[in-house]
Amino acid sequence: MGGIPLPGELGERARDILAGRAEPVPARDAATVVVLREGPEVYLLRRKASMAFAAGAYVFPGGSVDPRDADQAVAWSGPSPAAWGEVFRADERTARGLVCAAVRETFEESGVLLAGSSPVSVVDDTTGDDWEADRLALIDRTLSFADFLGRRGLVLRADLLRPWAHWITPEVESRRYDTRFFVAALPPGQRTRDVGGEADQVAWVRPGDAIEQAARGEIFLMPPTHRTLSELTAYEKVADVLAAEREIVTFMPRIAEVDGEMRIVFDDDHRFGAA
Repeated sequence: MGGIPLPGELGERARDILAGRAEPVPARDAATVVVLREGPEVYLLRRKASMAFAAGAYVFPGGSVDPRDADQAVAWSGPSPAAWGEVFRADERTARGLVCAAVRETFEESGVLLAGSSPVSVVDDTTGDDWEADRLALIDRTLSFADFLGRRGLVLRADLLRPWAHWITPEVESRRYDTRFFVAALPPGQRTRDVGGEADQVAWVRPGDAIEQAARGEIFLMPPTHRTLSELTAYEKVADVLAAEREIVTFMPRIAEVDGEMRIVFDDDHRFGAA
């Protein structure tokens, strides 16, 4: 049987939501970026076991939109916020926040920065102590992304991102995210580094290898990550991924009662390794 079982209190909450006795928590806007290098390989982080959401899962860099991501203008190169809004079916302000969050979170969680001193350049090294101080200030929100870019005279390179997918956390979860997925190539000269924080392990891995590791129970992948990796196995080069024409379809796994058991179910036959 497909889907993911919802045991105990989670199952009871699912019943209450279906019966109208409980309201789902609103989903927060979020962005995640699949960083690629030739192989192709993707950059994955394992979330610490202590994390309230997706503990122990291997994920792509990403996180919630900071309200300042949308409220403060930044120097911008590439498709406009309005153009991104059309792709993701979002208003212009939301789209601006999503793109800024994508770039900011990628820097916070991997050290990779999709920005440059001009609309056609990209920084080639973000490993110094001053960069690290700024990264930590972004994480603790004492520094806004706009102020970070402005102080360094940097332009956000929205043209280095490509849209990939749109997932919304199931209604039964107590923490819910309305997440747009992007893909981007690792910029020349830059390198990822294990920056700690929410992750306790990082790895570059071929998408197919990650799927096989998950099937063997060696790593845990959430359904959106599993599907994205599965889709990426069709491409032999990073350029092919970036050139892919994507229709952005919104996925929100449903809750349903199946043979007396509450489950998260999917509207297609992609089982994500569930029993």
